[in-house]
Amino acid sequence: MIDRLCRALLALFLRRITTGSLIVLETGRRRVYGSEAPIATIRVHSAATWRMALRGSRGLADAYAAGLWDSPDLTALVRLAARNAGGLDRLRARLAPVRVPLQRVRAWLRRSTPVRRRRDVAAHYDLGNELFSRMLDPTMSYSCALFQDAGMTLEEAQLAKLELVCEKLDLGPGDRVLEIGSGWGGFAIHAATTRGCHVTTTTLSLEQYDHAAAAVRRAGLEHRVTVLLEDYRDLSGRYDKLVSIEMIEAVGWRHFGTFLAKCSELLTPQGSMLLQAITIDDRAYSVEKASRSFMNTRIFPGGCLPSLEVLTRATARRTDLQVVDLEDLTPHYVETLRRWRQRFALHAAGLADLGYDEAFRRLWMLYLSYCEAGFAERRICVVQLLLGKPRWRGAAPAAILTAPRTVAAL
Repeated sequence: MIDRLCRALLALFLRRITTGSLIVLETGRRRVYGSEAPIATIRVHSAATWRMALRGSRGLADAYAAGLWDSPDLTALVRLAARNAGGLDRLRARLAPVRVPLQRVRAWLRRSTPVRRRRDVAAHYDLGNELFSRMLDPTMSYSCALFQDAGMTLEEAQLAKLELVCEKLDLGPGDRVLEIGSGWGGFAIHAATTRGCHVTTTTLSLEQYDHAAAAVRRAGLEHRVTVLLEDYRDLSGRYDKLVSIEMIEAVGWRHFGTFLAKCSELLTPQGSMLLQAITIDDRAYSVEKASRSFMNTRIFPGGCLPSLEVLTRATARRTDLQVVDLEDLTPHYVETLRRWRQRFALHAAGLADLGYDEAFRRLWMLYLSYCEAGFAERRICVVQLLLGKPRWRGAAPAAILTAPRTVAAL
């Protein structure tokens, strides 16, 4: 009875689909919500799915991981949801007077202490280098690549992205560069090798630290690359250039200003910073920032996507940095995620042998499809911001930005 009631309640929402249509297959029955393309299909194996779906994206993700429902095309399903998310956003906005106080209390109870930050980072990035090596390219880059032409391999596209970062910062010998968010050391090694600069890079992930330090030793770059296991708030010194590639999403919505202020403090008066960030639509930020979603509970605990407005406002209020260039790379993330998803699926059997059970593999396939769809529908975006200190006198990289930016057909 409870499952039937939950199904009936959710059917009220599904009947409000205005773009595209959803086919629901369950116990021999076929229900269609909406009346036009694009079309997505969901096959419900257990009526418990409906009860769990009332918990939002977390419940749906848990139900999928448990095998309670399936779809022949997860990305198409999430894209359909994204296209119809406006109504749900408006409903959540109307509930803001009730939600906001609860969000603030929850944020206060879940303060971003060093211990919690390390635990949250470890929950995703310390899942095992074997996992990431099978999903990522040989550079172990876990951020948006740059597909300058459709025939590029994933590794070539990641190297193109690293080159773009180096060019925008005009890196050269003698530059003291700080990277906040090491990943597995790909940028630090690339910059030190190709530009001759010294890079200090930091991470909170023990597995990333070990991998990056070992990679630096293998490359014979100990004299040019220093790998730290430190929180950004504990860093000191002054640097000519600063890089942070898709790390700000992990600092938490209450600390975007703190992060940017610290970056500004660490730069010389002539310094510059390249920030690559995944952003959410400004209009959705207020309702998303402290929600307990699939992404910030099951995949990136404690994470939050900033909006572009939030980043620029925090930069103006908390730093003396100035935005001197902005580039949107969103279409390239769609292709990047498609490649990661293909590689993950290709190595699924091997991952099982390594101890990653079916529930984990299903959850991560959903995660990759979820992100791919979000970028494809521009529910989320990825941008590169070039920021300059008061005495920075570089030139905006107009020549770089006018170069062709093509991606494979989606």
